[in-house]
Amino acid sequence: MRIAQIAPLWEQVPPPAYGGIELILGLLTDELIRRGHEVTLFASGDSDTLAQLEPGCEKALRPQGLLPPEYAVYEQMQLSRAFGQSNKFDLIHSHMDYTALPYANFSKTPVVHTLHGPFTPTTEQIFTQHRQQNFVSISNSQRRLDLGLNYVATVYNAIATDSIRFYAQPDEQPYLAFLGRMSVEKGPHLAIEIAKRSGWRLKMAGKLDFENTKFFEREVAPHIDGKQIEFLGEASHSVKNDLIGKATATLFPITWPEPFGLVMTESMASGTPVIAMALGSAPEVIADRKTGFLCNSLEDCLKAVTEAHKIDRCACRKHVESNFRVRHMVDGYEAVYHQLLKDRVTQNGFMHKSTLIAV
Repeated sequence: MRIAQIAPLWEQVPPPAYGGIELILGLLTDELIRRGHEVTLFASGDSDTLAQLEPGCEKALRPQGLLPPEYAVYEQMQLSRAFGQSNKFDLIHSHMDYTALPYANFSKTPVVHTLHGPFTPTTEQIFTQHRQQNFVSISNSQRRLDLGLNYVATVYNAIATDSIRFYAQPDEQPYLAFLGRMSVEKGPHLAIEIAKRSGWRLKMAGKLDFENTKFFEREVAPHIDGKQIEFLGEASHSVKNDLIGKATATLFPITWPEPFGLVMTESMASGTPVIAMALGSAPEVIADRKTGFLCNSLEDCLKAVTEAHKIDRCACRKHVESNFRVRHMVDGYEAVYHQLLKDRVTQNGFMHKSTLIAV
């Protein structure tokens, strides 16, 4: 199968540190190549892939500090390039959110869009306008059935478990970990409150975007003392693995309906249970009281901290291996591709609406 994968240009594929979409894209693309598919990856020129790389820019744009409208120009040039070659592919897989929708409307090659992020009142309008296109959700909770979108599958994100070290025991000096973007949605301020109220040490790492600077300076920075509350900045994959693997528990006190949340799977794969707010995809990813705790309040989180040591760390690892390995994700996407190609043309030359596939 000849497949085009279109990546955002914000980070390189795979990312050296932060970048969930780009990490997933790297795993998906390379595994498709290993399975014998012919894949072209439209991504930043500094990406590392087994596929044929079509650069949308020389280097990833976030590290260069490029913001809209400059970013949007590169994005449009990449989409124009990708869809301009659509006749070379059997299928186009976009990870570009709503920006690819108008292009896909005029493509004779089947297009599928993975929805990696949340909806906003504004983006709801453009998604509704293009509701007949093919969409993949990354969790069932992410789906907005009220918008009437043509969801063809739910395919969970995956991690390369072989690249994640398993820690059978936490550090001898107990601490809690927080890994995530320094934004109100991810809840670093709540992680700090949990640590302070429980008396535990907290080690934090994550990306700080420009738009979250005021929040960070107001809600997070004043509490960083290098003793009880530590902040390591944006961490590499090896540093992240070490940070969460040695922790007694990873805090995931989100304040929004997280579409997936790779940190939950990364933590459990390292052997560390997750204490999460029961929002968004968390109930689909965590096995409550077996690989972590699903909480409805800070008081629930505080109680979970005292019980985290009871969780079997081997069970955490096995849960991820059984549900969130790369082969599971790629099996799901291959099923989507085959279904879309099967449904591509009717006797009248119109596309069928694909059958719902749950993975």
